[in-house]
Amino acid sequence: MVRITLAAAALGLTLSPALAADLSVTGSDQDVSGGSVIASSIVAGEDGWLVVHRTDSAMKPGLVVGHAAVKAGENKDVSAKLDQAVKPGEMLMLMLHTDSTGMKPGEFEYTLGAKEDGPVRVDDKLVMAIITAK
Repeated sequence: MVRITLAAAALGLTLSPALAADLSVTGSDQDVSGGSVIASSIVAGEDGWLVVHRTDSAMKPGLVVGHAAVKAGENKDVSAKLDQAVKPGEMLMLMLHTDSTGMKPGEFEYTLGAKEDGPVRVDDKLVMAIITAK
């Protein structure tokens, strides 16, 4: 299981005062032949998105291949439908994105490199986990 956790207090977004946990995305290598990927746990500081990016050994986010809404606080077993086929052995980056920087709340507006609904960063580090498709 992969887990990258970053302190919510360092985030430059407005967070719910009730949120006492750290921001995180947790996931593990999994079979994606059914057309979806699951993050086992996401802790978000505000409503946002689980965004599934292609990646590789360079560990940079690539094209978006799926997304799912998340609520502020702890989210369990978040399933994102894949918009493109993913082959066994491909690496995926499960990343937390905000919903507060777009023009239409509740509508996923991000495209690679855009600021709308962009990635959440803490101390300039992405809140994400890397998994491998089986």
